[in-house]
Amino acid sequence: MTGNSGLEGVVIGESRISSIIGTQLTYCGYEIDDLAENAEFEEVVFLLWHDHLPNKEELKAFKQELYDHAFLTDDAKNFYKTFVDKSVHPMSALRTAVSLLAHTDDTAEEQSEEATLRKAIRIQAKIPSIVAAIARTRQGKEVIDPNPEFGYAKNFLYMMNGEEPTDVQVEAMNTALVLHADHEINASTFAARVIVATLSDVYSGVTGAIGALKGPLHGGANEKVMAMLEEIGSLENVDSYMQKKFDNKEKIMGIGHRVYKEGDPRAKYLEDMARRLTEENGQPELYEMSVKIAQIVEEEKGLLPNVDFFSASVYHSLGIEHELFTPIFAVSRTSGWIAHIFEQFENNRLIRPRAEYNGHTNMKYEPIENR
Repeated sequence: MTGNSGLEGVVIGESRISSIIGTQLTYCGYEIDDLAENAEFEEVVFLLWHDHLPNKEELKAFKQELYDHAFLTDDAKNFYKTFVDKSVHPMSALRTAVSLLAHTDDTAEEQSEEATLRKAIRIQAKIPSIVAAIARTRQGKEVIDPNPEFGYAKNFLYMMNGEEPTDVQVEAMNTALVLHADHEINASTFAARVIVATLSDVYSGVTGAIGALKGPLHGGANEKVMAMLEEIGSLENVDSYMQKKFDNKEKIMGIGHRVYKEGDPRAKYLEDMARRLTEENGQPELYEMSVKIAQIVEEEKGLLPNVDFFSASVYHSLGIEHELFTPIFAVSRTSGWIAHIFEQFENNRLIRPRAEYNGHTNMKYEPIENR
């Protein structure tokens, strides 16, 4: 047997959900440019789950289902207060909260297609409410329920910040959710599929995916990007900071990608949103610093920004606490995880890879007194 470290380049199966060919990303055959510029996030979720865009009646019904299931019980809100504080990373809190949802679902163990869809809607509807509740609980603020007049992206910002967001803010959040919805067989998606391939439940699959997303080499990169920008401090410090990074052979977070060698097609949308938002909130230097960093790395290393690089500036400009960046990623990517869980269930085969052994050989047991 032979193997590739990190499964790089290894095809583990077929999928109709998303495709990466060169610098082109598609969801169910729709180019990401088309969806990012035109679609509501709810349309994209429906597309990923049902393999077609909804008509007016389907979209209206789907939005209503998401709203109806978005509310958190008082018991849940109170329970979050017992484990959510500044010492607990929000991704750890989110992982616990999503796992907890199974305890209040009588159909958690049912494997029928109908029950799986009900659980999916429940998870997708509640996850922005959970993230917002975690954010506000960490700040000692009261949890806010969703507004029936708002869509998914607008409600998420409203529940996070307690005030109605601007049109630019809603557009930015909707675009970010669309761009992060799915990305072929990435680490967290693979984790979800491995889990449900054992015929475990949807809650386990999503909880495991959250655990995989938590790592800084996957979903946590944008949080590290923001930490870098804060450490640099101002535009005039960028050159010296970057030279020090290069001299120490340190990784620049948010730059480069395992799959995209000629640039991430999602990055340009978040760069534009970062520019518009930093102009709106009077912090254009944050965007200018990001652009300069990207230019320096491209000139020195030939590497380009990925989706995480400018999303840091976008989320910061939306008034979101930096440790909440990865949970926001999870709100979007839940749609893709669930689509892959559906697909895994449709034609399931236990995922059981092998390893090429490189340990000791011909060892013999010695009695303990002889060791």
